[in-house]
Amino acid sequence: MNPAIRTGPAVHAAGPHPTDARPHPATGDASRRPAGLAGSLVHLARPGQWPKNVLVVSVPLLDPQAWTRSGMGGLVWAVTAFTLGSVLVYVLNDLVDRRRDADNPARWHRPIAAGLLTPRAAVLFAAGVAILLVAVLTLVTVAVAWPVVAYLLLNLGYSLGLKHVPLLDVFLVASGFALRLIQGHLATGTTVPGWLLTAVFTLCLLLTLGKRRQELRATGGGHRPALRGYTVALTDQLMQLSAALTAGSYLLYLRDEAPLGGYGPTATVLLTPLAIFGLFRYLQLVLVRDAGGNPVRTLVRDPALVTNSALWAVLSGVLLLAARSQG
Repeated sequence: MNPAIRTGPAVHAAGPHPTDARPHPATGDASRRPAGLAGSLVHLARPGQWPKNVLVVSVPLLDPQAWTRSGMGGLVWAVTAFTLGSVLVYVLNDLVDRRRDADNPARWHRPIAAGLLTPRAAVLFAAGVAILLVAVLTLVTVAVAWPVVAYLLLNLGYSLGLKHVPLLDVFLVASGFALRLIQGHLATGTTVPGWLLTAVFTLCLLLTLGKRRQELRATGGGHRPALRGYTVALTDQLMQLSAALTAGSYLLYLRDEAPLGGYGPTATVLLTPLAIFGLFRYLQLVLVRDAGGNPVRTLVRDPALVTNSALWAVLSGVLLLAARSQG
């Protein structure tokens, strides 16, 4: 038997677990149970969260100057670096929160919290990922790689206690996405548009607040200390404010910074309704249907959001191509 895997259920000395009605990962609900050590490590790395690295780091593709062989190579490097960095962050979070996660009905199935993976095995896995990340970072200069380093330091502070500070917690999460965007621009050698950076930051605030709201609705907030500083009503108001700031920043980006040349007014007319509809739809999903617990899943599985995003991407690409050919 591999010593990194525990096959027996965890025993709680304080008496029955408050959620004993749920199946324990070692005894039931096999569909959610990782298959052996390899499955547990894959689960620990959370590949379902990796698409956000691709989406945010690749935002510089809105600038045709990034459409070069070196630019594409830089994006591949940046996505790889941030994916490895995010895996390290996930492992650190799961190690620090393993006892709290074991009492959380939404997170008890995570490998360390469930007792399917020992902390020692997780640390060894993190060490291997860190070695790969260092190797990737040595391929570029410090001037290009600093957002990944800043992301790791930011999340170290987050995991060690800053995530328990209400409001600061969501700002730190959104800052991680802003660093992804900056990394994409540095890797492609393009200028970071200020209004686009603001729009991405406030959009990530919106998504993170939606997650906090769902946690409040589902668990009452007992498993996450920072939630004591939130109410459902407060998250509703902050989400609406974040959505308004996102829409306004994106409109200013289209007017002042987007590389659209003479097609700027056309882009504003065509893309603004799609951007606003996407924000409205997300608010509807969170405020009416109590979605948002997993923002990535919400964004990629809702047919209306997927269709709207695809249409926005196609129109944006056509307009950017037209502007480039015009130039």
